[in-house]
Amino acid sequence: MNDSNAMPRRAVAGWFGRAPWRILLIGVALALVVATALFYGLMAPGPGDLALLAATLGVASVLAVGLGYLLYRRGWVRSSSLMVTLMATYLWAGLVTLLPVWLLQRQMFFNAHDLALSGVLLLFAAIVATAYGLFVAAGLTEGLHQTTAAADRLAAGDVAARVPVAGRDEVARLGQSFNAMADQLQAAADRRREAESLRRNLVAWTSHDLRTPLTAIRVRVEALHDGLVSDPAEARRYVAAMRTDVMALDSLLDDLFELAQLDAGGPAAARQPHAPADLVADCLERFAPLAEQRGVTLAGEVAAGLPAVAAQPGKIERVLGNLVGNALRHTPPGGRVTVGADVAPEGVVFVVADTGPGFSPADLAHGFEQFYRGEAARSRATGGAGLGLAIARGIVEAHGGRIWAENRAEGGAQVSFLLPRILQGRV
Repeated sequence: MNDSNAMPRRAVAGWFGRAPWRILLIGVALALVVATALFYGLMAPGPGDLALLAATLGVASVLAVGLGYLLYRRGWVRSSSLMVTLMATYLWAGLVTLLPVWLLQRQMFFNAHDLALSGVLLLFAAIVATAYGLFVAAGLTEGLHQTTAAADRLAAGDVAARVPVAGRDEVARLGQSFNAMADQLQAAADRRREAESLRRNLVAWTSHDLRTPLTAIRVRVEALHDGLVSDPAEARRYVAAMRTDVMALDSLLDDLFELAQLDAGGPAAARQPHAPADLVADCLERFAPLAEQRGVTLAGEVAAGLPAVAAQPGKIERVLGNLVGNALRHTPPGGRVTVGADVAPEGVVFVVADTGPGFSPADLAHGFEQFYRGEAARSRATGGAGLGLAIARGIVEAHGGRIWAENRAEGGAQVSFLLPRILQGRV
């Protein structure tokens, strides 16, 4: 109901706003019609007096209003201060009102005393009306001054700048719009600062991950090179340890390279139809030895009759592998990790759930953000995500799907992702 009433008002305001001279013409014409009608109805003048009234008011109004409009268009009454402009406008309006009335009174009043008294009363009314107009203008310009001051602060970098809002007029709506814009800018600035902090942390954590195995490899290579290790069995242990460190470095570099490709939006490989049950079965087979080693039960729960999904070779296996690897790494012995798939209206939902400690609130809020990687990888004693979740998100979104994390009501963490089903005739 309110919207239906507001639309005609906005249409009328827009019609006047596109050509303000319409207000002037309509106002002058309305004033002439009303004044002439009242004069005729109240005083029953003769034809001569009525013609004199109409002619005097018409000529005075056209001259005064025409001159005022010309001054406005030429900018002579528009200064750098809206308050000064409104003050000049009110004074000119008072003059336009007094001039024709005074001319008519001179011709119609025979008593000089009555003429003077009427002139004084008209002048009093004009001054009071002008003062009230300036009072309203002062409130209007104060709101604009506050908005200007807040805009200057915002331009100077103070994203906390806001405008006090009072009323429901255009100035109040301007303040509300300004505050909404400032809220968005402040939120963007907060996200930018957080992303920059996480980016710096990521660089530091990645450097640490690279330096630690490299230092261990260098020490062992120097020991072997200098002949400090003479026992063949001990030398084999050194080589095995170096091989483990090299594999860890290789895995880390693969993750970083994968993230760089996803961030750059690299070329997408061709997608092929895959059965969700096969994807889950391959993942279970690959991680079964690790689950047995950690004393964790690894199980699959796949619904029957699932539609095929279009996936890039190896990419969805990478997503499932990252999620299952995280779940196994942080599920205590005797726990359970479940890999499942079920049908959804948009496609197929894959779910990896564990009986570990679950996600922390910070990880639930930021775990999939671009730079929220290193910290969570080191703090998942209470749940979290590292490079694996960032990679998983990029791959799933590249497939047109979405991924999310949550804590299970019965305890533990759960990460789910949805892949669209294959449309008929398309892959």
